[in-house]
Amino acid sequence: MSASTALRHAERADAFFQDFDVRPLPGGLGAEIVGLDLAQPLGDDDFARVHRAHLDHHVVVFRDQRITPQQHIDFSRRFGKLMIHVLHQYHLPGHPEVLIVSNIIEQGKPVGLGDAGKYWHSDISYKPLPSLGSLLHAQELPAEGGDTLFADMHKAYETLPLHLRRAIDGRRAVHSYLAKYGQMQKDGNWRPTLSPEQLAQVQEVVHPVVRTHPETGRKALFVSEGFTTRIEGLPEDESRQILDELFAHSVRPEHTYRHVWRDHDLVFWDNRSLIHLATGCPPHLRRKLYRTTIEGDLPY
Repeated sequence: MSASTALRHAERADAFFQDFDVRPLPGGLGAEIVGLDLAQPLGDDDFARVHRAHLDHHVVVFRDQRITPQQHIDFSRRFGKLMIHVLHQYHLPGHPEVLIVSNIIEQGKPVGLGDAGKYWHSDISYKPLPSLGSLLHAQELPAEGGDTLFADMHKAYETLPLHLRRAIDGRRAVHSYLAKYGQMQKDGNWRPTLSPEQLAQVQEVVHPVVRTHPETGRKALFVSEGFTTRIEGLPEDESRQILDELFAHSVRPEHTYRHVWRDHDLVFWDNRSLIHLATGCPPHLRRKLYRTTIEGDLPY
């Protein structure tokens, strides 16, 4: 590379330097990123800081982000290929990369997926290449409720009782999008009947019960009540007992962070490290958020 080319690269990398802080949240899980405007192009050094914060803290909260859906998509794409959710009914018009998460009904029809996150889960763990992470941007928030809980699956693995650690050593588990789908159809009106084409997109997959993070090398549990149905090679009753114990252990209070949403928050979490849960809000209070999801690697 010539000196002039190197200089141009350096100028481009530093052109959009922003002065922002990464502030760890109390409790050891999550960090707040303050002073960063994602409506502006992000220089290479700033992006590297954000990437490092995401790996170190597993969930990062960008405050007061007045960004468009396209800016949301563009920032998300810097981390990898975006995944298109199987429920095309709830894509943002003109932006299929964005899933609308909302309890709002307009003209008798839901504008988004109103029961998203009803069970603890890691987004899109039911795909051969599950999600690296998800970015959820607040559009309209209720006056009460609507919090999101996150559970640290590294800590969950590291604090496993010995009998559970032995029980899952080398085991693999089945993940299915349909694990709770039928029950959610009974509980509300958010889940449409899937077409043959949609069903073909959500075939069962098998992943390790304990996965290794591809960027940090840390081990984490990779099961959830939302999508994990059974452990391969075990009798059904034994599989069920072990999974129930893993689910309960994973979400112990000392492993969790509760995010209380503020206007225009953008929350970016690592689906390789965490599971999460939507706590819900009173149905008469409007809630709407936009979500992008980044494709990850084959778990190992």
